[in-house]
Amino acid sequence: MIITTTPTVEGRTITGYKGIVTGEAILGANILKDLFAGIRDIVGGRSAAYERELTNARETALREMEERAAALGADAIVGVDLDYEVLGQGGSMLMVSASGTAVTLG
Repeated sequence: MIITTTPTVEGRTITGYKGIVTGEAILGANILKDLFAGIRDIVGGRSAAYERELTNARETALREMEERAAALGADAIVGVDLDYEVLGQGGSMLMVSASGTAVTLG
């Protein structure tokens, strides 16, 4: 399935609109990851633990959105938007949401 942030798919014609599809992922970072991420931030390094969590959340949200589009018979999702939010007390959880328009292509 083609997934794009653009409103069209170059070289293809949108023949039908199936509706808005979404995918969400909320992941909690455990306390050890938080501790080591904090230490790395102090010494100026990158936080691999948070980068992995962010990647996992994004992939989960996109996969869920794609599954919903496929269930509608879509060939592509256009106009995709990704949003990132921290939730919970002290920002202990990460939410990634993906949304777009499921379409059929000619």
